[in-house]
Amino acid sequence: MSALAKNYNRRKIAFKRGKGSFLYSTNGKKYLDFVQGIAVNSLGHANPYLIRAINKQAKKVWHVSNAFIIPEGEKLAKRLTQKTFADYVIFQNSGVEATEAAIKVARRYFYSIGKPNKNRILCVKNSFHGRTIAAIFASGSKKMTEGFGPKIAGFDHFVFGNHKSLKKKITKNTAAIMVEPIMGEGGIKVIPDWCLKELRKLCNKKKILLILDEVQCGIGRSGNFFAFEKSKVKPDIVPIAKGIGGGFPIGALLMTKKVATAMVPGTHGSTFGGNPLAMTVGNAVLDQIFKKGFLKSVKKMSKYFFNELIKVKNDYPKLIKEVRGSGLLIGLQFFNDQRKFIQKLENNKLLTIRAAENVIRILPPLNVKKSEINLAVKIIRKVCKEYK
Repeated sequence: MSALAKNYNRRKIAFKRGKGSFLYSTNGKKYLDFVQGIAVNSLGHANPYLIRAINKQAKKVWHVSNAFIIPEGEKLAKRLTQKTFADYVIFQNSGVEATEAAIKVARRYFYSIGKPNKNRILCVKNSFHGRTIAAIFASGSKKMTEGFGPKIAGFDHFVFGNHKSLKKKITKNTAAIMVEPIMGEGGIKVIPDWCLKELRKLCNKKKILLILDEVQCGIGRSGNFFAFEKSKVKPDIVPIAKGIGGGFPIGALLMTKKVATAMVPGTHGSTFGGNPLAMTVGNAVLDQIFKKGFLKSVKKMSKYFFNELIKVKNDYPKLIKEVRGSGLLIGLQFFNDQRKFIQKLENNKLLTIRAAENVIRILPPLNVKKSEINLAVKIIRKVCKEYK
């Protein structure tokens, strides 16, 4: 009898070790892991480079308070700002903490310029920004917020793709629009480049901030370092997490200088955020992702994977409705409930995970091999053929 609370509907499987794209269960079975901690293990399991980095740092110092300078964090922040739109970084421990910080920064910015009533954030209805009390109300999901009242004020919502609704919802109290460039939990829905450009123009026109949540789609997952880069827009605030730690808990908030000036000492903090161990791992992840040709390889593997999955879809048009996504953030949308299909994939030693709209999320490590993609496609085809 487990002493863990029942807030997770856990699958009846446990793992004793992992290597690259594979996991090995406690009963000796080998699985192709295309969940990777839900887009977290960007370099796969037990990556040798990350192991060396964390072992080396573990012998030095694990944790010191942010009351002191942390050189490893200074280095990681500098690298992130040099490679992105951002001027400043706040380190956290998770994606939802980074999102919470984004909400705080947006509100604090307008407070700092004498407009405290501009404090509402406009989000996509049924999006996903994490599971803290504020984040669930930011997501606008009835299912996620049920039983957690009273409602947290300060969030408005528009329907994905409904641009008239979006414009009508902007009021004199709106501080920012917050969207995921690729909605992960929401069904691997990609916001088109033209739409992101229009959002930027709209925010400029209304003099509000643009927050792009890259917690799941960032750090190379889309084929670019950030998914929004393809659209060539410049956001004001970007929360990140998941892939930046390669499996180690790291979150961060990236900001322009304009909004960062509002965050003076005492406005935000984190006991563990930016600790030397986490920062060392983050730097090691960037060492690999910033290597020449790495992101080019992600795009190459993505193109191949998508082409193969589209072939499967065309062969089973009554089963698979659409192949969605970008880079190695891939969704297979089914006409009917996808949970049975996920279980059959697991029975055939391929691990995937669900998303909204009957979508199966496929999230291999960014350094996945072509042979591993072929194995996944082979298993998917087999399940399609046998599926009833």
